[in-house]
Amino acid sequence: MDYQGRIIRPPSEAESILLQVTTGCSHGKCTFCGAYQGKRFSIKPPETISRDIAFASEHFRDQRRLFLCDGDALIIPQDRLLRILDEIRSALPWLTRIGSYANAKAAARKSDEELRQLHRHGLGMIYMGLESGHDPTLQRMGKHGNAAFIVEQGRRLRAAGMKLNVTVLLGLAGPERSLEHARATGQALSAMDPDQAAALTLMLIPGTPLHAQALEGRFRELTAREALLELRELLANTHLSRGLFLSDHASNRLPLRVRLPKGRDAALARIDAALEGGVRLKPEDSRRL
Repeated sequence: MDYQGRIIRPPSEAESILLQVTTGCSHGKCTFCGAYQGKRFSIKPPETISRDIAFASEHFRDQRRLFLCDGDALIIPQDRLLRILDEIRSALPWLTRIGSYANAKAAARKSDEELRQLHRHGLGMIYMGLESGHDPTLQRMGKHGNAAFIVEQGRRLRAAGMKLNVTVLLGLAGPERSLEHARATGQALSAMDPDQAAALTLMLIPGTPLHAQALEGRFRELTAREALLELRELLANTHLSRGLFLSDHASNRLPLRVRLPKGRDAALARIDAALEGGVRLKPEDSRRL
């Protein structure tokens, strides 16, 4: 397989075939993100992608899922992306799911019919980074669009038939606007109503603009207690019709796996117990991205 640079994929795609169809991220301006440092965005040549699909068809017959890397396969022009999906389905007919990251800007460039078409051709799972529902935080962090725009695109993806997994970041607003960020993010998640919502905890990455701001004293990461309070506020304001709320990423101090809506009260009680010292948190030196 032709892999260029470090490959990033969601935790739930750990057992998937990783097919790199783009390099880098089509936006690449988020101040907190170091995932694609040093990678210029590009769409890989069709012949390279075809060779990798052929290789996967021969060597990865036990894997039932495939994930399109890097940061945003949805930005690929429609006809070209449909050809890739059709080639995957022809060469790997045993697959049960094809997934991809998508940012709101790329989703907005597709019509509703084009999104439905992608789903009909096999794209079944979308991972989208909301990060925050708090517009001042989104603006400060360099995200494209405001919360309403991102929510709208997430709803369009779901309406097209795709499963939607949305990521948010605890600590992104710093301590000053922590609870505002948490409340607004919970409200945005509720409006998107994804199949799964995953809360990660911000960890500063050397070389990113946000890390530089922290070194200059213009940004501070949350303490463990502040992060727990933010997690509680986020979950208390997240109302999904059904689905999972997760905080089990390696960056988090308190792993949670909550089936909403019925599991919210028990999860809030566990956070309260952690705030009171009755639940042990993950050691700081064990947290990682």
